[in-house]
Amino acid sequence: MDTATLRDALEDAGLSQYQSEAYITLLQLGSASATEIADGCTVPTARIYDVIRDLERKGYVETYEQDSLHARAVEPGSVLSELRSRAELLSSAAEEIETRWEAPTVDRHKISIVKRFQTVFDRAAEGIANAEDEVQLSISESNFHALRDILVDAVDRGVIVKVSLHADTRGDPAPPSIDQFTDAATEVRYRPLPTPFIALIDRTDACFAPTRGSLNEYGVLIHDRSLTYIFHWYFLTCLWEAWDEIYSVRSEEPPIIYTDIRRCLRDIEPLYAAGETVVLTVEGYDTTTGERVSRRGRVTDLVYAGASNHNKPVPLAQLAGQVAIYITDNDGDTTSVGGWGAVLEDIEATRLIVTDITDAEERMDT
Repeated sequence: MDTATLRDALEDAGLSQYQSEAYITLLQLGSASATEIADGCTVPTARIYDVIRDLERKGYVETYEQDSLHARAVEPGSVLSELRSRAELLSSAAEEIETRWEAPTVDRHKISIVKRFQTVFDRAAEGIANAEDEVQLSISESNFHALRDILVDAVDRGVIVKVSLHADTRGDPAPPSIDQFTDAATEVRYRPLPTPFIALIDRTDACFAPTRGSLNEYGVLIHDRSLTYIFHWYFLTCLWEAWDEIYSVRSEEPPIIYTDIRRCLRDIEPLYAAGETVVLTVEGYDTTTGERVSRRGRVTDLVYAGASNHNKPVPLAQLAGQVAIYITDNDGDTTSVGGWGAVLEDIEATRLIVTDITDAEERMDT
């Protein structure tokens, strides 16, 4: 580093121009009188005494009397420590500025466009770590491994984790190992094609990045229930319904847990149509007050577009409009239950649990 650059650095560290020049001169001379220091730099002789005293107060030099005022540079340990500390602080500040520029904070009802996939991935990991009800993921196997520990914690908390696993590359990849999903997912379906990265968390947050290898790398971060609902339907129709299930820990016998009212209705509709009694526990939000509520009762009506076909599941197209389940408790009070974004029903369900199924013969026996 040349003298001019060193002087600039010292000025950035808090010294004035005269102080920087006097200090550099004293480093070269070792020790010198005030007059000799002034002769070796551009500091006026009339100012040199004040400059030396200022350097002494800052801990750069020490003075002593020898016919006239003399000074010498002190052992630079403390000076070096201060400079390095300042350098580390500035470096950290630079990194933080870069991070905040690339990953702006997502405020409520806001969409953020970010530049790097890693920013999207990190936000998804943060959201999963704080999830309470449900996580829906479209993810490659390698990224699943990176999130596995966080997903294990989520499943352990009772979060429903649905994973649409896709191939990392084009071609005909080997089927994924099933063992990797143990304790880290509720259900997994496999799509042997590259797919965008999507994380949908508790119906409120969506993290999206296009298929890796796309012309432009970017990501979209959303904190808005209505917009996240659009991504939910993309996930449901393109990344979930059409693909084979390769892993599931969902029970086929009560209690059977659902987070999607449409799937719940598709499963219980044939039972209800056959005259069986289906008892449902519903957890969710009161659509009037927004408060958390829980209700239990037998299913007394199902509302959806189109006619029932008892031999086949209700097509997804018939469930794109209003879907509602009515339950009646032992006191005869009936509650209407809707799904994500319900406004017409009494409750927006976040979890539906089939707790009992009784056919007509069993009811007669009892």
